[in-house]
Amino acid sequence: MKVLVIGGGAREHALCRSLSQDPAVSELHCAPGNAGITQVATVHPVDQLDGAAVSALARRLAADLVVVGPEAPLVAGVADAVRAAGIPVFGPSAEAAQLEGSKAFAKDVMAGAGVPTARSYVCTTPAEAAEALDAFGAPYVVKDDGLAAGKGVVVTSDRDEALAHAASCERVVIEEYLDGPEVSLFAITDGVTVLPLQPAQDFKRALDGDEGPNTGGMGAYSPLPWAPEGLVDEVLETVLQPTVDELHRRGTLFSGLLYAGLALTSRGTRVIEFNARFGDPETQVVLARLRTPLAGVLHAAATGTLDQLEPLRWDEGAAVTVVIASEGYPASPRTGDPIEGLAEAEAADGTSYVLHAGTRVGDGGEVLSAGGRVLSVTATGTDLAQARDRAYGSLERISLKGGQHRTDIALKAATG
Repeated sequence: MKVLVIGGGAREHALCRSLSQDPAVSELHCAPGNAGITQVATVHPVDQLDGAAVSALARRLAADLVVVGPEAPLVAGVADAVRAAGIPVFGPSAEAAQLEGSKAFAKDVMAGAGVPTARSYVCTTPAEAAEALDAFGAPYVVKDDGLAAGKGVVVTSDRDEALAHAASCERVVIEEYLDGPEVSLFAITDGVTVLPLQPAQDFKRALDGDEGPNTGGMGAYSPLPWAPEGLVDEVLETVLQPTVDELHRRGTLFSGLLYAGLALTSRGTRVIEFNARFGDPETQVVLARLRTPLAGVLHAAATGTLDQLEPLRWDEGAAVTVVIASEGYPASPRTGDPIEGLAEAEAADGTSYVLHAGTRVGDGGEVLSAGGRVLSVTATGTDLAQARDRAYGSLERISLKGGQHRTDIALKAATG
């Protein structure tokens, strides 16, 4: 199977790493890729938002499967263009991707499907926003209706800050605050069959102790030793399958990755948000534990044959990923700094490795920072404590001027 992955972040590096280890994959390509992906795939320049350019590249490579990683190309209809070219693609249509592209659309689908979620208001004026904030009270949850790379949400007890964020967005969803721990659960679907993966937890705030501004994610771990027994089955039954069925009822087939961000509240499990693609950095730890070869699973979703798959196999151990971000992230990240120690950070036995997010190759062949989140240092172990020790041990060998990372990823879960 010849596979083309679209994207250039740590999520795509994780996908490419898993696909490169799959004996069914004869050729692996990525566009546009990054400095790390070049080690496991052939990279190609492409405008990942241009469906015609992506489908032309897929045809030229005679790709048997295209995997669209990021949300922006999905919302832009890149998967539609590839499907129209007759090539199997893992990723929902532009219409189905509105589940992530519009918070208001997602709320409407959840209402139709009877999916438990926070009560909310859609607001387009400052007066509507003020009224909604007062209806719910603090802490205030204000979400940009559109795509914002994981940074469009403000949770604050400061009403002025909440109003300011609402005013900066064209349309916002203001909703009640959900208490309790958060869980990320991915499911692969062909639009009919829904196959849940293992749950993970990510860390959105920039600083230790969940302080500081919201980010795209500073680290993650899996499994969740504290999660209630039967959680995955419950979410499949009450959230994932009903959502896919509701979209199908509306004439919209959702084929690809459905990501449910969940809050385990005092009143039961509630959906915080949906995404229409693998999450970053949770993908890094979920794929680290997946033992079933990945290409066949993604191809089955793309061709409507998920019901014919054997049950997925998982590593019984744990995985932890810690993000190294550039100086100034998330407000104004600096780029262009050399990164050293990458080879030294990788374990010969594969128990720890570095996934690239915001990197590029310099004129002299050196690896340079090229984004806010630069690297995801990932490790596996027999338990969370061992995986965590390995991840932080590898991280210490990497040098990036002004680089920042959290020191408490998976700490609470690993220490009980």
